[in-house]
Amino acid sequence: MQFIIREEIPADYKKISLINDLAFKQTDESKLITKLRNSNSFIPKLSLIAEIDNEIVGHILFTKIQIISNEIYDSLALAPMAVLPEFQNRRIGSALVRAGLKKAKDLKFKSVIVLGHKNYYPQFGFQKASNWQIKCPFEVPDEAFMAIELIKNSLDNISGIVQYPKAFY
Repeated sequence: MQFIIREEIPADYKKISLINDLAFKQTDESKLITKLRNSNSFIPKLSLIAEIDNEIVGHILFTKIQIISNEIYDSLALAPMAVLPEFQNRRIGSALVRAGLKKAKDLKFKSVIVLGHKNYYPQFGFQKASNWQIKCPFEVPDEAFMAIELIKNSLDNISGIVQYPKAFY
C-alpha cells in the first residue's frame, strides 16, 4: 500500500474533521483542531495528512506549547493524530508520527510532548516526561505523559509544567 504524506491545505479541513470524528468516535478532536488552526500556536507546516490514491486517510498535528518553571521553554505538543478506522494498523499513523517529528526537527524545534498510549509512542523515542521533571497541568498517568528530544540533550536542565494553548481547555 502506497501513501504520501503532505501538509494540509484548506480544502482538506472537512475530511480531516471526519477522520478525527470517526477515529475517536466523537467530535472533540475535530473541534480542537479548528480552534488550534485559529490560534497563535498553529504551525501550518506541522499539520500533515496521509493520502492513498488522493484520498485522505490520516492526519497529525503539532502545535506550540511552553514548559513553564522559573523560565519559559518552547516545545511542541503532538495532538491529535488520527487514521480512518478502516486504514488503522497499516503503519500510516507511525509514518505520520515519524514525518512530523522529522519536519519539527527540520524547523528547529527541540522537543515534543505527547499525552498518549504508553505502548505506542515509545517506539518513536518518547519517554516519560517525568524523567525530565516535566509535568502535565492536569492529572494523567505518569506513563502516558511523554516527551522526546529532537535535539540531543535539549531537555537537560529543563523542568516545569506544560502550558497548553487555551484551545485545549
